[in-house]
Amino acid sequence: MKKYNVGILGATGMVGQRFVTLLSNHPWFNITVLAASKRSASKTYVDALNGRWSMPCAIPSATQNMIVYDAVGDINKIVDLVDFVFCAVDMKKDDIKALEEMYAKAECPVISNNSAHRNTPDVPMIIPEVNPEHANIIPSQQKRLGTKKGFIAVKSNCSLQCYVPAIHPLLDLGAKKVLACTYQAISGAGKTFSSWPEMVDNIIPFIAGEEEKSELEPMKIWGKIVGNKIENATLPSITSQCLRVPVSDGHTAAVFVSFDNKPSLEEIKERWKNYNALYDGINLPSAPKQFLNYFEDPSYPQIQSARNLENGMGISIGRLRQDSQYDVKFICMSHNTIRGAAGGAVLMAELLCAKGFIN
Repeated sequence: MKKYNVGILGATGMVGQRFVTLLSNHPWFNITVLAASKRSASKTYVDALNGRWSMPCAIPSATQNMIVYDAVGDINKIVDLVDFVFCAVDMKKDDIKALEEMYAKAECPVISNNSAHRNTPDVPMIIPEVNPEHANIIPSQQKRLGTKKGFIAVKSNCSLQCYVPAIHPLLDLGAKKVLACTYQAISGAGKTFSSWPEMVDNIIPFIAGEEEKSELEPMKIWGKIVGNKIENATLPSITSQCLRVPVSDGHTAAVFVSFDNKPSLEEIKERWKNYNALYDGINLPSAPKQFLNYFEDPSYPQIQSARNLENGMGISIGRLRQDSQYDVKFICMSHNTIRGAAGGAVLMAELLCAKGFIN
């Protein structure tokens, strides 16, 4: 595999920092551009961070003294230095939408962590193990944009990535109704306990926009390409509640599912164990060896021991049992800034490179 030069837009934020750590020694991707807001531009990465580095490891040495670009004002410079960009900017939704289209129209593919284009019908929202075939909508998007190489692909909301993969192998059993209650780490808000002391010994029972994303985005992931757009699935219907909890990293979900054809608990476990990720035999560097991991001990999965499973790219599942209102219930957990954010975007980029959508 050739080496790709990549840029990180929003490199000083929480997800941008995670991109830096994941890409600093990546076998396929070489960081050539770090970009952020205008106020960070022309500073070294260390100076632009200004003490806000939040990762558990040190700032990778190769990036410490890189000069930060203006993600908006330096587009023409940036696209000449990269093969594609990862986008994790903190801007208003309409501004992000416009910015990502500007990069795409400048013939620079955009792999986005942002929500701005998740509802755009010809923009694929890909979990590589679940719906890699949605990449096939990219030529239709390029036709609309008038581009040859440029396009936008997005990853889904971080919290639903812990439970959508667990439900996916069960869809053909007639999964028809889902309740998902998520308990979300503070890093999902770009915070640490030092920057958000109010979250210590606290729960906030509201996260703006999160429940709508949890209920609607899976429908696009499970949808199908029809003509020049992705048509959303209609089942299973999902309702959710989303809470912010005092955890640094790792989103947990309590999931309840009803079926047309109720499976046994053993069949569900077998489907999780034997589920094959849909990479078409391609060896992707960030792919977990075991995508879905079931724990028989009812005390698991626990955040501290399981969030880094498979280098943070695994999905942990536990406590599968019968339910009195739905058919079954279980617990899911994944690392929100790795699997749910930067790591999921890196894996998607690997898939798109391997399949020739980025060249």
